[in-house]
Amino acid sequence: MSSEAEGSFRRSRVPSLTQDPLRAMLRTADGVRIEAVYERCTAGAGGTFGGPAADPASTPAIVVAHGFTGAVDRPAVRRAARVFAQRAAVVTFSFRGHGGSGGRSTVGDREVLDLAAAVEWARTLGHTRVATVGFSMGGSVVLRHAAAHSAQREPEHGGRKEARTDAVAAVSAPARWYYRGTAPMRRLHWIVTRPVGRIVGRYGFGTRIHPRQWDPVPLSPVEAVPLIAPTPLLVVHGDRDPYFPLDHPRMLAAAGDAELWLEAGMGHAENAADDELLARLADWLVRA
Repeated sequence: MSSEAEGSFRRSRVPSLTQDPLRAMLRTADGVRIEAVYERCTAGAGGTFGGPAADPASTPAIVVAHGFTGAVDRPAVRRAARVFAQRAAVVTFSFRGHGGSGGRSTVGDREVLDLAAAVEWARTLGHTRVATVGFSMGGSVVLRHAAAHSAQREPEHGGRKEARTDAVAAVSAPARWYYRGTAPMRRLHWIVTRPVGRIVGRYGFGTRIHPRQWDPVPLSPVEAVPLIAPTPLLVVHGDRDPYFPLDHPRMLAAAGDAELWLEAGMGHAENAADDELLARLADWLVRA
């Protein structure tokens, strides 16, 4: 969620992408229209991961899942896309209820279908290796998506094998649902659960939130982690995250076969991730 409490907003030194992005409206398995943007890898023709003219089949793609109240055109998402595009093609999108997408946010439940549609689109464009990275709420979504589309399980919610991910990274993700142990999370719960809060979410943060409570309660992130293997998994968290303390990433990493990065001085999610961390994330995602 966008807040001063997330830490200093990081600005990018990476120049804007030189090629016009491809914009599309995707449709999820439950019929929601999702806005999405595709950008080719910007590495030069001699680059490790292929230049702008490279065949998509030989170029990895990274699908980015933003945090709650984010959207495809928010500055932090565009900055992450510019850094990632130096190493891979990039798909960004707005979750339901955010930005120009349809529907209403279910705060991490049905959003798994939005991510699945974006991953399927990347594969439709010709990419044979597709990795996912999610921030905050998006981090919980990439974990549950990877579990649902693991080679070891049948996809849930009508998913298909085209939606599988080849590597997954969760940044600033919660380990468990209904956490209210910090002031920012108590404010977020007020926005999500109270009628007045949802009005604030809609007009203050541009996020349309579904009024119904979860029924059934979806698989929690920590429950999803053991189901992700053999897909490579990375958990990243800042030691100054004001939303989720360090027991969350440690719990996630301990639940399965995961690599853990604890970032000194980092706040929360995409707003707090600097270019150096984003570059390391991209390197891990394309090589894992």
